[in-house]
Order: sequence, then C-alpha cells, then structure tokens
Amino acid sequence: MWKHKTFTFINITGMAVAFGAALLLTLTAFFELSFDTFHQNKNDVYQLYIEQHHANSVDEGSTMPIPMTPALKAEFPDVVHITRYGDFGGSALRYGDKIFNDDVRCVDADFFKMFTFPIVNGSTINPLADKNDIVLSATVAKNIFGNQNPIGKLIELKVDNGWKSMNVTAVAADAPKNSSFDFGLLCRFEQFPGYDQNINEWNSQSHNVFLQLPTGEKQAVFEQKLKTFVQKHYDASIKQLIHDGAKPDNNGQVLSLHLIPLTDIHFSAISSQSRAISKFYPYLVLLISLFIMFIACTNFINLSLGRAFTRAKEIGVRKVIGATKTQLIVQFCSESFVICGISLILGVIAACIFLPQYKLAFNQQVSLNILASPAIISYILGGFVLISLLAGGYPAWLMSVGKTAQTVKGKVGAGQSSSLRNSLMVVQFALSSLLIICTAITWQQLNYMRTKPLGYNKSEVVSIPIGSNIDPEKALTQMRSKLSSYPQVVSVTGTDMNLGKGLDNSSSTSIMSFNYKGRTVSTNWLRVDYDYVKTLGLQVVNGRDLSRSFGADSTMVLINQKMAEELGEKNPIGDLLPTDGAKLQVAGIVKDFNFKSLHHEIAPLTMVIRTGWPINYILVRVKSGNLASSMALINKVWKDTNPHTEVGASFLDENTERQYNKETDLSKIFVTGAIISIVISCMGLFAIVILIITQRTKEIGIRKVLGASVNNILFLISKDFLKLVLISICIASPIAWYAMDKWLQGFEYRIQIQWWVFVITGTIALIIAFVTISFQSIKAAVLNPVKSLRSE
Repeated sequence: MWKHKTFTFINITGMAVAFGAALLLTLTAFFELSFDTFHQNKNDVYQLYIEQHHANSVDEGSTMPIPMTPALKAEFPDVVHITRYGDFGGSALRYGDKIFNDDVRCVDADFFKMFTFPIVNGSTINPLADKNDIVLSATVAKNIFGNQNPIGKLIELKVDNGWKSMNVTAVAADAPKNSSFDFGLLCRFEQFPGYDQNINEWNSQSHNVFLQLPTGEKQAVFEQKLKTFVQKHYDASIKQLIHDGAKPDNNGQVLSLHLIPLTDIHFSAISSQSRAISKFYPYLVLLISLFIMFIACTNFINLSLGRAFTRAKEIGVRKVIGATKTQLIVQFCSESFVICGISLILGVIAACIFLPQYKLAFNQQVSLNILASPAIISYILGGFVLISLLAGGYPAWLMSVGKTAQTVKGKVGAGQSSSLRNSLMVVQFALSSLLIICTAITWQQLNYMRTKPLGYNKSEVVSIPIGSNIDPEKALTQMRSKLSSYPQVVSVTGTDMNLGKGLDNSSSTSIMSFNYKGRTVSTNWLRVDYDYVKTLGLQVVNGRDLSRSFGADSTMVLINQKMAEELGEKNPIGDLLPTDGAKLQVAGIVKDFNFKSLHHEIAPLTMVIRTGWPINYILVRVKSGNLASSMALINKVWKDTNPHTEVGASFLDENTERQYNKETDLSKIFVTGAIISIVISCMGLFAIVILIITQRTKEIGIRKVLGASVNNILFLISKDFLKLVLISICIASPIAWYAMDKWLQGFEYRIQIQWWVFVITGTIALIIAFVTISFQSIKAAVLNPVKSLRSE
C-alpha cells in the first residue's frame, strides 16, 4: 500500500466517498420506510377510506362523516379499538394572561390504546375519559407551564370565537419525526368544529377514521364484512350513483369501504393523513446508494485485479517456497479488509461531519440515531464484508490457480481479467450515464412546472395565514382598511384555501356533491371574497365577477370552465345550484386555472362568498418593484392587526414552488449522485489507464521509435476505453427512458422525453472519459522512448 501510493489513495478515497454518500442516502431511505413502524399495534391498525365509482371516473377519499365511528362500534363489536382523528387547526390557547398558538387534534378515547405515544406525566390508563379533558405534547407543556406540573391545571381553548376551559390530564411524548400523526394538543372529538350540527349527517365528511382489528384478522375479510354496512348507511348514495350511470367494480359495487394498513399511510395518495410520498422514492434513493457503492467497488476490484497481475513474480515466488492457495487468498483479503476498513471509518466520519449540510440541502429530517437500527447495522457490515471479499478474494483465487512456472516468470495471461475489467467498466459507466440522464429529465420537468402558465398571476401576491386567535372576517376588514392607504397595494381579498403550500405548511381541498337536474355533480368548493378575481388576475370568460355593486352576491357563485362542462350546459349563467339547502346562482365563468399542483388535472371548481364559511388566508396584490419593502409593510400591518400571530406571510410564487419540494430534493439527489458517480468512475478509469500504460511502456517506446505520433498513441490507448463508454451509454439510455417515463406518469402535466437528452448525455460522458484518459496517455506518449525501452 505504501509503495503504490497512487493506487492506495484512489482506492481509499473512492471507497470513503462512496461509503459516506451511501450511508447518508441509506439513512434517508430507511427513515422514509420507518414511518409509523414504532407503534406496537402497527400490524393490526388500519385507516378507513371510501371508493365511489362514477360513469367515467373513480373517487377515493379518506375523510369520513361524524356518525361513521359510532355506527361501526355498534355493528362490529369485534373491532378492538376505533378512533376519529380530526384537525381542529392551529388554535389559540390561553393560560392566565398569556396566549399561545398550536396544532390541536380531536380524537376519541381509544386513541392512546391504539397508538404508541407514551404518556410521560399524568393519567396513563384513559387520559381522555371526559369530553373536557386535554393531553399536551411535552414541547407544548414546556412552552405553557415551564417547569410547573401541568396535570390538573385548566387551560382555555378558543372554540367558535369563545374560550372554553379544558382540564390537562396528561403529557404525551412528542410525536417522532417518522410519524404520520403530529399534534401539540389532543382533545376529545366532541370538541371538533361542527360536531353537534353534523352528528347525524352522513354526507358531510370532515375527518379520518382508524380502527384496530383483532390480531390475525385479514384486511380482505373485514372489507367483505363492510359490504352490508355500506348498503345499510349509503343506500341513497348507491341508488343515485347507479342512476347516474356508475360502472361497478369487479365485485359489483359502486360504493365501498376499504382499509389502508397503518405502515402504508405515509405512502398513500388516498389518505389525507399522509405525505403521499411514492414508495418508489425511498427505494430509488437506496438504489442510488447501491449504484455509488457498486461503482466504487468496481474500481477497487479492477485495480486489485490489475495490481495482482503486476505482482505475478511475487506470487510465483511465494508459491515456490510453499504458499498454499488459502494463504494467498488470506493475504489478498487481508489487504482489501485493511483498505475497506480505513475507507469505512473515513466514510462514517465524513457522513457525521456533513450530515447537517446534507439535511439542509436535501430538506431531510434524518438523524444518526437510526444507525442503532439492526437493519442499518446489518446493511453496512454486510456490504463491508462482501466488498472486501470480492475485491481481495477473486484476484487471489485467479492468481492461485495459475501455473507456478509461468507465474514466477511473470507470464500470466490477463485475458480473463481484462474481460471482467471491461464488463465492470461498462456497468460502471452505464450507471453513471443513467444518473446523468435522470438528472437532466428531472430538471426539465421541474423547470416546466416552474414556468408553465397556471392560469393565474402568482407574481407579486402575498399570502397571509390568519390563524384562529382573531376573527377572520374582522381581520380581513381591518387589513383592507389599513392597506388601502398605501399606493403599492393593488388589492386585498380572502379565501379559505391557500394556493400552493405556505409557511403554515397547510394544504387542503373541499369537495361537495349535489343533485343537479336528476344527476349527481361533484365540484371543488372555494370560499372567496370580493376582489379574488382581480387579486389573482383571473379571466372572466362569460358573465360577471362577484361585486359589491350587487347586493345579493352572497347567493351568487363563480365557476370555472370545467365546472361548466360538468353541468352540461352551453350557457349556465343564471342557473341555480341546489347545495346544502341553499340555491346558489351562477354569476360568471372564469377561465380554468391550476388551483392544485400539476400532479393533478384541473377539476371542476365553484367559488362562493358565504359569511358562514371561514376565511383562512388573506391575499394581497402589490405593485412590482421593491417587493422586499412591500413584504415588510404587509408584515408590519398584519402584526399590528394580529399581535399574537406566529406564522408569517409568503409570496404565492414561493408557495407554488414549495409544492414540489420532493421532486426538487429528488433532483438534487440525482445531481449529487451523478457527480459522485462520475468522479469515482473517472478516478478508477485514471488508475486503470496508468496500469495499462505501465504494462505497455516498452510497446509505446517501440511505436515511437518506428514513427508513431502523440496522436497515434493517444488514439491507440483511448479507443478501447471510449468504446466501452459508448456501449455503456447504449445500455443506460433505454433503461433511463423507461424509468423516467414511469416517473413522469405521476404528473398530469409533464414534458415529453426528447432524443437529444440521450445524445448530449452520451457526448458529456465521452468527453469526460476522453479527458481522463488523455491526461496520462499524453504523458506516456511524450516520454523519451530510450527511457521507455530501458524500463523494467
């Protein structure tokens, strides 16, 4: 190792970088796959969701009506536990003269029996026995009470613009980062907004339902039992769906209830509890880590093979004086274990040092605590042993089976070694090319999403989350009044749903169905206020905007073009929509706009001004120019209006980009993986070229004496390697096209993969390989041939 410092440095550096990068990526993959696995009852807990078949589509949703849970309890006594889980939202809390804001969730008493959130203080048996009981997370308890014991204390929760006293019965440990449930406070579901009004309403869906089946009961068996339950409670809905031409599923049902296993919720696009991360994502990250390790191992094995044949005489002498095949294999494996051991230690140190930067750059929440996982330890140690044995054992075995007489003379055929080396190099560069192509296509899709017109003007619009510690209507009125005197403010409006993902990290949708002329019509509903169209720059294509000039606009709605198609009317202006007891009249039609992310197709949308429906966000359009100054002004005015606010304002264009954080992170991982792979591949290629040139030193000298130019020698050495790189590109291209085409299917609006991406990628790979080879080849070509011929 000390004698051949260049090869040792390349081996250790390449392996250390690979170990460090693979470790960080593995932490990410295992963190995503570990979601909700810490619950003791994880194998028996499921989330309920409903599936409805229409004439041309299938709707799947996890929000349930309030009477669902009591009915399930009564009709399925064998269900071990069941709980509702509703988002009370960010709510104001009062203790003494201090006001706090935090996330309140509403659950049933069975919650702590089903899920493993340890009680660290207070009642452990039934902490939510009474409907006025409340459980705090450890962080919230610390924020409110400091070092005081909170058990038995009364805090006030803001409910429907009034304050309600709640009794603190317990403090639960903070939910882990790999939990689909996050909460600051937990109260009984009876406190959920609208509980009393909707206690018997089966058409109002507002929360999630989780149930625990008896141990050993199969998911499919219980879903079959639910058929009778559905027919009993959804009879009218089923008849309406059939009347509207719904196409039944394979079991002949148009409406059915199904279950999502708890450990699959994190990856479910159906569950509103989930982050809807594709399970493909962690496995892809794990695959990239394996790619990087394979590329580094390929270098190690190739260099080990190359060095083994330059040590032919040494091995021959050892065999002559009695060395056995086992001793030779042990010697080579020992050397590779030393190199791999040093590399692993350096890689782990590098991973620990760069973990904070990695978390920041890739928006990850991983910690080194996951290294204590037996799965991670087995994965790392297994990889370490396998790499060491492959890199040391195979070259040793290859040399030990050679004839001793030839080995002593240094005449060992390297044909088998060359074939293996070339095959490994092809795979190595194929993986690197694959990552480069994936990087290019991911970047194109992200750029497309950032630049695609969304149908509204997202620039110069500020979004302000209102929160629950101020009356929303009052807040909007005050902001309108205060901001109207500033010339840089164009317009102010309000809405119940943000566009994109704001700093409050909230995103939601509201869908309603109603009977329109004998058939069911479904639409997304949006609570808006005056000047919504003006603030977002929407285009009214028919009819008029909602305006204060018309006194009855609280009963008027705006619809988008998709909703007009859903109604099936050529000109629906003036038509009445019979919704929840009220008839709303269509005032105008706006041009379709992407009110959801580009993962989703534009859906029917109805916008309404209803004072009974809350406003959650204030939107402010400002003039272009000094946006930083405008933002500072808005924050100041908002702080004066709502002194207890904690979440700040943000620009809509930032919010829309925040929707694609996972895709952005994936792109960064691709880029980093591609760079690391190319660097390690080039290090290996550089070392192999040195090895080949060393073995062909006399040949190069003779060719120069016979008149070969530098270009001739450069071409001679380069052609075989560049041929391998070209083959690797041909292998990688169809694989990359297939994988990225599948990934792009997750977007309703996506790019078309272009042929030139593969040409540019191939050209880049060839140029990088040629530059790597040229550096050492030119050095050998310009060497004095007399010196080359004298070398041994």
